[in-house]
Amino acid sequence: MSQQRAGRRLGLLVVLGALSGFGPLSMDLYLPSTPTIAVDLHAGQALVQLTMSGCVAGLALGQLVAGPLSDSLGRRRPLLAGLAAFVVMSLACAVAPNIGVLIVFRFLQGMAGAAGIVVSIATVRDMYDARDTARILASLTLVSGLAPVLAPVIGGQLLRVTSWRGVFCVLGGIGLALLAASWWLPETVPAARRQPPRFARMLADSATLLRDRQFAGNAVTVALSTAALFTYISTLPFIVEDAYRQSAQRFSLIFAVNALGLMAMGQLSARLVRRRSPAALLCTALVLQAAGAAALIAAASVGHPPLPWLLVPMFVIVAGFGMMRPNGTALALAGHAAIAGTASAYLGAMQFLSGAVLAPLAGVGGQGSAGPAAIIIGVLCVAALGLHLAITRGGRPPVPAPELAAEGGAD
Repeated sequence: MSQQRAGRRLGLLVVLGALSGFGPLSMDLYLPSTPTIAVDLHAGQALVQLTMSGCVAGLALGQLVAGPLSDSLGRRRPLLAGLAAFVVMSLACAVAPNIGVLIVFRFLQGMAGAAGIVVSIATVRDMYDARDTARILASLTLVSGLAPVLAPVIGGQLLRVTSWRGVFCVLGGIGLALLAASWWLPETVPAARRQPPRFARMLADSATLLRDRQFAGNAVTVALSTAALFTYISTLPFIVEDAYRQSAQRFSLIFAVNALGLMAMGQLSARLVRRRSPAALLCTALVLQAAGAAALIAAASVGHPPLPWLLVPMFVIVAGFGMMRPNGTALALAGHAAIAGTASAYLGAMQFLSGAVLAPLAGVGGQGSAGPAAIIIGVLCVAALGLHLAITRGGRPPVPAPELAAEGGAD
């Protein structure tokens, strides 16, 4: 019986990990195709990056819809509806006739996929206390981390046999597979806890979250660090393939190595959180990212440095994200079990909106220029560390694990 229960829980975590990887999956699979899209649709780097920003903006706004709905209607219904819409919009992207239509379809695709992200995180918070939430979210990076590892590699290989339009068809197929897997997910919000969705209640819940210095401080910290990651994601293919004349397959390999660093730090965090507090691990990760950002700015200031001079600091920044995100997320959600969907929605929306606004600015320096990207990433990483220390100091202290367990966590 215990083995059967462990097997069911493992299967649940695998599906939740895949759902939490919707963001990187939606963006990274087509990353090697971005230079090809620019040529095929007669668009510049800045416009092609808007297809990324459109998806990111959709992922942000979609979470603000799916999160509160999942508190009111339960987790399953918004999730299944979102996955079905994701399949439809992926196929629509595949037939987009021009860059403007593709940007619109990417926005709608992101809105649909947002349900997977917010519901997966809220479900973990439904089931575990704060310390275990940090551990489980870090463990989920072993599954969700496969998206940035495998997606660009698969995307690069797909370009050998199909066009960028075929890549979006594959995304639709992946969405269909996740829809089938999610059909068997349990409902983690009891009917007694659900209330009909009301705008006034959503405003009241929003005010509760924004008044909490710990939520606001950790949410801003995670958002700034995520914006740095999105800037890296949107500019790396142009730097590697255009400025340094590397192949799409070589770019995929570089991207995969960095993603493996992210996964490794996530797993290290899952082990360390048993002995160290999530707050201490979060601060450690932010210091690591700030150091990598300083090295990246120094390398980019040379003008056109050897490619490894840029790649090594980027690896440090991306790896640090693997420890930063689960701990920052767990600390932000602590104490908000009753509105976990809404809290997860705001947390995710801030991350994706900051990325959507700031990442395109990295393209103003010209095709493949590393300087603007390095400056933006550096400012964001340093600001994340500074604001975390400033905003969270003096706020509500993190709730001890035993108290959180009494609040309703389960493990």
